[in-house]
Amino acid sequence: MPVPAIEANGARIPSLGLGTWALRGRTCARMVEEALRLGYRHIDTAEMYENERDVGEGLRASGVPREDVFITTKVWSSNLAPEDLARSARQSVAKLNVAQVDLLLIHWPNPRIPLAQTIPALCKAKTDGLARHIGVSNFDTKLVNEAIRLASEPLVNDQIEWHPFVDQSATYNTCRKHGLAVTAYSPVAKGRAANNKTLAAIGARHGKTATQVALRFLLQEGAIVIPRTSRSERLAENFDVFDSTLSAAELSEIRKLAR
Repeated sequence: MPVPAIEANGARIPSLGLGTWALRGRTCARMVEEALRLGYRHIDTAEMYENERDVGEGLRASGVPREDVFITTKVWSSNLAPEDLARSARQSVAKLNVAQVDLLLIHWPNPRIPLAQTIPALCKAKTDGLARHIGVSNFDTKLVNEAIRLASEPLVNDQIEWHPFVDQSATYNTCRKHGLAVTAYSPVAKGRAANNKTLAAIGARHGKTATQVALRFLLQEGAIVIPRTSRSERLAENFDVFDSTLSAAELSEIRKLAR
């Protein structure tokens, strides 16, 4: 089945994607290729991951048309001065071997480089055609508000660490108020979700694993999820989360896990 999309300030972002942090070389290219053939249509990478070439290879090997795949990449925090950001964005596009990326994010804020410099440079990357859409990552409520104030182009996304063990409702609510989607990285808490008794018990009621429940929970909370894996069977497991629905009581039970 097609992956549902989240609408955000003119962007349509598939709500399930493949995260590629720590995937390199042939493993990365193979995971991207397999994910796309399985039905994934959103791939997340970053300058800092040093795997953009591998992601591009996987995209081409999959045979899936470029226009059907939503590619996100990120500019590292040391490259947020205007000239550095422009160079980084151009290099990412070249490494991926695409005309432009679908979403270009600031990977982490850098307190030594004012957002008043970085956000206009990010907007220029969009108007220069390097990215269809732009956004931020690891921005809290205060920084999201500041970035929106400084932006001359719509911001569409904030990517943050979000899983059942952390409460991100304040940042999520701020983002949605301004029309931004929120992407949850580490959505299964680097594997912790798989061993959680509450998630496992809920999963047993639905014929799902604890990991699948964690992903389904975030999807129902309104997040985009980008679980990472280097195993083919996990790709399929992570994708199989759209045929069941958690009840209001189950959502409430999971929310209690957050600190």
